Amino acid sequence: MVIIYGALTTYLGWNLKKWLQSLNLYRWPIIYWSIIYFVAFSVLFGEWFDSLHVFSVIGSYWMFLFEYGLILCVLVNLFILLTRIKRTKIVGTIVFSLLIVLFAFGTYNAYSPVVRNLEITIDKKGEPLRLVVASDFHLGILSDKEHLQKFVDLSNEAHPDVVLLVGDLVDDDPIWFVDEGMDDVMKQLKATYGVYGVLGNHEYYGGKIPLLVEEMKNANVKILMDETILVGNRFYLTGQEDSVNENRMKIADLKPENGEYPWFVMNHTPNDLESPSNAGVDLHLSGHTHYGQLWPNNLITNMIFELDYGHMLKERMHALVSSGFGFWGPPTRIGSRSELWVIDVTFTKE
Repeated sequence: MVIIYGALTTYLGWNLKKWLQSLNLYRWPIIYWSIIYFVAFSVLFGEWFDSLHVFSVIGSYWMFLFEYGLILCVLVNLFILLTRIKRTKIVGTIVFSLLIVLFAFGTYNAYSPVVRNLEITIDKKGEPLRLVVASDFHLGILSDKEHLQKFVDLSNEAHPDVVLLVGDLVDDDPIWFVDEGMDDVMKQLKATYGVYGVLGNHEYYGGKIPLLVEEMKNANVKILMDETILVGNRFYLTGQEDSVNENRMKIADLKPENGEYPWFVMNHTPNDLESPSNAGVDLHLSGHTHYGQLWPNNLITNMIFELDYGHMLKERMHALVSSGFGFWGPPTRIGSRSELWVIDVTFTKE
C-alpha cells in the first residue's frame, strides 16, 4: 500500500511539475520533491506524535487534493492523449482553478449544515415524539467548538423531545473535546427527555473510552453501551456497541420485555439491518458512512451497505442512516452535506 500510495503521489507531483514548468516556476527539484512527499505523509507524523497535530491538519487537506487531483490528472492526461493538445499551461491552469472551486464548494458543504426532516408512523400506542438525530461529529481540530455550536443551535430550534447522538462523537482522541471546553457547548442542548449517545468505531480507535464517557456525562450526554432503557415512560432506547467491538451483545439480547412501547435503537455502523428488523425494532438509527463524504466514494458505500444513506422501511422497521454532522479527514464534502435530522414520530394508536 505504501508503494502504491507513493507511486500515485509521484504521478501527481509529476503533473504538477509539468504545469509549473510551463509557467517557469519549477525550481530546485530536490526541495520540490521533498515537499511533495513530506506533505503526502504528514498525516502519519500527526498520528505518531500528539504535539505535531499541525501535520494532521496538513494531511487532512492533502487527502482532498490527493483524491481530486488524481481524478483530474487522469482525465486530463487521457484528454491530451486522445486530442494531442499539448497546451500544458492552459490545461494546467484550468485544472488548478477547478480544484480551487471544488475545494471552496466542499468546504461550504462541510461547514454549513442543513436540517433534514422526516415523518414516520409506528404501529404502536404512543403520543407524537420529535427526535433530533445526528452522527459522526468527529469533534477535534477541524470539526471544532464553533461547528458544535451550530449543531446545538439548530437542535434547540427544533424543540426536540430527545436528542440522539449516533457515534463517532470525537475524532479518535477526546482530548480536543476536553481542552477546547466543548462540554460547555454540549451542555446547552435542550430536550424534554435528555440527550443520549453511543460509541462509534473512532472512539475505539482513540482508545480512551472511559475518558470520553466521563466527559460526555459532564456534558449531560448519557452514553449507552449495550444497554436498553425506558425513556420518560414513552419509549425504549437501546444503545448498541459498535461492530468493531467483537464482544458486543446481539440486538436480540437487548430487546425490552414489554413490547407495547416503541423501541428505538442507536447502532453506529449500519452493517446489519436484518437482525434488528427480525428482533422487532421500530426505528434503527446509524451513521458511519458519511455518504462517501467526497464523490464518488458514495458508489463504494452503496455497494458495502444495504442502506448507506437516508430512510428506508425494512419490513416494519424504519431505518435511517445519516451522512453525519462533521467530517473525517478533509473538512470538505462533495456529493454529501453536513446535516442533522429532525424526525417526527406518530403512532397508529393513542
